[in-house]
Amino acid sequence: CCMAQDPTALELAVTRALRDNIVTLQRSADELQQAFADVVASCASSRPTNSLPSLLRAQTAAASLAASLEVLARFVTSSSQAAPAGVTEAVTRAVSIPAPELAPAPAPVAPPPSPVPMAEAPAPVEIPVAPPPPPPPPPVPAPRAGTGTAYEERREVGMDTIRSYRDEPVPEVAAEAAAPPPPVVEAPVFDVQSLSADEQEMHRRANRHIKVSMQDIKLLRKEGVKLGREQKDLCIRLKDDLDKARKEYERRFRPILGHPVDYFYKWAVEILADGDAEALGEYPYPSPVAKR
Repeated sequence: CCMAQDPTALELAVTRALRDNIVTLQRSADELQQAFADVVASCASSRPTNSLPSLLRAQTAAASLAASLEVLARFVTSSSQAAPAGVTEAVTRAVSIPAPELAPAPAPVAPPPSPVPMAEAPAPVEIPVAPPPPPPPPPVPAPRAGTGTAYEERREVGMDTIRSYRDEPVPEVAAEAAAPPPPVVEAPVFDVQSLSADEQEMHRRANRHIKVSMQDIKLLRKEGVKLGREQKDLCIRLKDDLDKARKEYERRFRPILGHPVDYFYKWAVEILADGDAEALGEYPYPSPVAKR
């Protein structure tokens, strides 16, 4: 009601909406500038195809920025012509319009990775207990003339031998083998939301950047990716492309390389290896999560 009576209320609302969208526009402009810088850098290569990924990213960033500017321009134009009674509805509708997100470069849709069967727990190994050695047979006494005292003495010695074997303790091997294994201590789960706003934003950009890079490698090296999956040597077969992408990844996102997460390894497995980590072969880069 108050906004409809105040002739400057609509202008204030439009200005506030523009300020709220400045951050999104600035982010899109930064990504366009970075993509253009990659285009300039790729021009130094003697192979024209090296410029294709950078051109695709620049084209996508430019389209996103143009779409955002077009939405805001339509909003300003329509709000200047809106009737006072519809000011609140126009402002609410315009502010709720989400800014278009920067779409990644197009890539072939990979089939979902087949579930990896869980390994069965090994059956417990039973260690057999060696039985005590049998007692030696009593010696047969030679027949002698006389009272037979020698025979009785030899028999007593044999009985003592049997009793000595019976009294020896049996080693408790089975008890030691049945000891329970030590409990497995699980590492704490890394939560990106617990970081500062700047670090969260860097994690988001790192994840998005390396995903697009892996899609570019898969798009431009289709034959190498296919053979690498069959021979399980993707890291060796695509070494030049992976080294270049890794160098750029470390240069732009060095502050978060010490965190227990590796987007480079994650998207190499998902996109290049189609979910099969063994298809990468020997993973040559430092990683807190890679299985070697």
